[in-house]
Amino acid sequence: MAKLTKKQKEAHSKIEVNKSYTVDEASALIKEITNTKFDASVDLAVRLGVDPRKANQMVRGVVTLPHGTGKDVKVLALVTPDKEAEAKEAGADFIGLNEYLDKIKGGWTDVDVIITMPSVMGKLGPLGRVLGPRGLMPNPKTGTVTMDIAKAVSDVKAGKIDFKVDKTGIVHAAIGKASFSADKIADNAKELLDTLVKLKPTASKGIYMKSIYMSSTMSPSIQLEYKAV
Repeated sequence: MAKLTKKQKEAHSKIEVNKSYTVDEASALIKEITNTKFDASVDLAVRLGVDPRKANQMVRGVVTLPHGTGKDVKVLALVTPDKEAEAKEAGADFIGLNEYLDKIKGGWTDVDVIITMPSVMGKLGPLGRVLGPRGLMPNPKTGTVTMDIAKAVSDVKAGKIDFKVDKTGIVHAAIGKASFSADKIADNAKELLDTLVKLKPTASKGIYMKSIYMSSTMSPSIQLEYKAV
């Protein structure tokens, strides 16, 4: 096992063993223990008491973080010519259709989100092997397949993220940057957690939120306590 550096030891020393911190406490502490030279991402990992193999216990949704993600999200709008001006005005980074479908077939995936129209989805089906593993396949449930292209692009640029419980029952999501104020990190964290509570499947029995951890890039994790409001 690799030895901890002086800064890593210092970061670990600031976290009390077996203590669960409130969202506000953790948001302040995460700034103290983040020592990267770049603007680190702040993430939440929430273990849910669900069995994601069962359709009636799948947890998936979208949330618009009040203060955005702090990341410049690159958006590809796969649209017909009559929707190109709308996508451009809303701030899409890449706009077009067939030329981008060909690029994706060739392995190009240098975007964070793909937004498209219902009439185009048929053309994306064959690209599932490329887009699926990267989480780029548009989905009506996350608002990325729509006729209102302008709203979809604007929402993503403003901090809308989608999340999905993985096969181990954990939801991972980036909720901001270490450069954010503690208040902004806390606001974003609470928005995500509140949304997860609202999405609790009726088939989920027992403890729903089994554990919640906040961390930043290369930092130790902080265990959270959380009460829905």
